[in-house]
Amino acid sequence: MKIAARKTWSNQTLSARLHVDGTHQPGWLNQEKRRLLLLAAKTTFAAALCYWIANLIGMKDGYWGSITAIIVMQSNVGSTITASRDRLIGTLIGASFGAVFSLLGDGLGPYILAVIVAMSACSLLGLKNSSRLAGVTVSILMLVHHGGSSWILPMHRVLEVLLGILVALAVSTLVFPSRARTRLRDSLAQQYLLMGELFAAVMQGFRGVPANNLDKLRADVAASAAANTQLLSAARNEPTSGRESLEGLSLLYQFGASLEDALHAIELSVRGSDRDLFAAHLEPELEKLALDIHSGFQHVAGCIHKWDFRQEPPKFRLEDDIAHLEMRMAELRPAGLGLEFPQTEILRAYALQLHLKHLARLLRASRVETNQTVATAGAGNRE
Repeated sequence: MKIAARKTWSNQTLSARLHVDGTHQPGWLNQEKRRLLLLAAKTTFAAALCYWIANLIGMKDGYWGSITAIIVMQSNVGSTITASRDRLIGTLIGASFGAVFSLLGDGLGPYILAVIVAMSACSLLGLKNSSRLAGVTVSILMLVHHGGSSWILPMHRVLEVLLGILVALAVSTLVFPSRARTRLRDSLAQQYLLMGELFAAVMQGFRGVPANNLDKLRADVAASAAANTQLLSAARNEPTSGRESLEGLSLLYQFGASLEDALHAIELSVRGSDRDLFAAHLEPELEKLALDIHSGFQHVAGCIHKWDFRQEPPKFRLEDDIAHLEMRMAELRPAGLGLEFPQTEILRAYALQLHLKHLARLLRASRVETNQTVATAGAGNRE
């Protein structure tokens, strides 16, 4: 079944903006590379600013603050907050155990014990991302010898790290800020567009030759879903800002996983259907539903990008398509057509129409339920 794209001008614009349209060929300096260059510039600025402040207030080893700023600066505010939290916790735990075990002497034994205890404490507390940082802090405190009290150096190190974190957070938030929620919104829109293209490629293999780009589209959808997992984690740590509610983004992410599973089920149901004839009796209702599902992915992606889920699809209703297909199935049952075709063909056609109806209902629910969630979240914020 060949599904011809029915993109409106807005659909085409959205596909190009999100780099999904195959005709879009970005130049060498594409969006991702520009983002990386901006991150490099912001990180350099944060490190230099931190070192300047450290010298201004008389910190002896202010370069540790610059190192911290480089470590915790991430591509969006939410990820920077997460990295800063992990860095600060690791430093506090490492500094505490380093100071305590340094009282036992300068030998290798106290150092080994301090590293083991500090990293084990992080692991037992479920702070795996802070574990290595705690070990690094212990190593700096116990292997780099300075004069004075065993508590002076840990205190200085914590203050230097705290300075680096504060500067990195300020730069990430105020200088060309990139919000994880905004990036997740566009990335979810991209994922839904990609799933629409994957659906079209899968359906091309129904009673026909499988699409050549099926493997690539499947990999692109999986990569997009993995990126959205990281962005959602970062978005949870961001302060509330902008119009994108975390509840709505989380719901769309969950629907994305369900839709991906449904696409896999459809892919399994169309295998071996290149010579099936029974499914022809489900036309044109089956093809109409498939075409509108493909358009539905584009519509939901547009709703995500605009963050407006109130608009019904203008030219189709998936509920009507499902009803028409069910009526067609009901007409075929008393006709006795099943006696003329192999049972495998009949089962394959029935499985496909069930999976298509499930996919259509999921797709519609992703818009309707997100609209309700966003409206509820908006009302709560106004109160």
